[in-house]
Amino acid sequence: MAEKRKISLVLADVDGTLVTEEKVLTERAQAAVRNLRGAGIRFAITSGRPPKGMAMLTDALRLDTPIAGFNGGLVVKPDLTIIEERIVPADVAAKSIELLRTHGLDVWVYCGNDWLVGKADGPHVAHEAWTVKFSPKIVADVGEKLDQVAKVVGVSDDLDKVARCEADARAVFGERATANRSQPYYLDVTNKDANKGAVVDFLSRHLGVPLAEIATIGDQPTDVPMFKRSGFSIAMGNASDQVKAQASVATDSYNDEGFAKAMERFILGASDRGAAWAR
Repeated sequence: MAEKRKISLVLADVDGTLVTEEKVLTERAQAAVRNLRGAGIRFAITSGRPPKGMAMLTDALRLDTPIAGFNGGLVVKPDLTIIEERIVPADVAAKSIELLRTHGLDVWVYCGNDWLVGKADGPHVAHEAWTVKFSPKIVADVGEKLDQVAKVVGVSDDLDKVARCEADARAVFGERATANRSQPYYLDVTNKDANKGAVVDFLSRHLGVPLAEIATIGDQPTDVPMFKRSGFSIAMGNASDQVKAQASVATDSYNDEGFAKAMERFILGASDRGAAWAR
């Protein structure tokens, strides 16, 4: 490596980063996390997913660190006990639903552990249910009860429409809410303090790790705030050029073991095990 750095914690995004396009946690990725632990480096995950939607990773990775779902809107222990919660104010949630619908996006609402949708056959509903391993509740109006909203999501396969809505949401809400695309087809509206930069700050305080000793890895605009707060940041090869420009370095794609390669090359260095994988 061009420079030596002390890393005590790695914080990873999940979709597009830790798992492949088919949502597979590869053996090489699992080995990389084991090797981090063997080197005395702690490992944590954060995602736009609900914490319950990351439960399948807890045992596979032997997680013992807090899990930050909803881009930091809900932080839980590995057993899903809530540590910290940041909800979307009811008026902001209502306004965001109105804005998303005006732009022609389907709307999902996450309230506590419930995922609320208006129709079971809406865009990406089936795929998301398969990804997070639980089903949504179908309701007549997702905006009927907005007092405990963790996240509002706009969904569309018209990616330009989602991008325009993101810009408008930021203009409308300003400092009152965070609006970012967690995937090109998802626009997440969360509490103003619910972002992955705040997750870095929380883990630094909670685990007693200096910001300079935290490394982050991700692929989407929602990951940029954690890049900016951490001492070292890695963009996935499948990230946009804009996201890559915000990171310290870039690795390969999520479909080409980009996560594992990043851990081996940038965090662990040229270990014997890493060299074996490279053959």
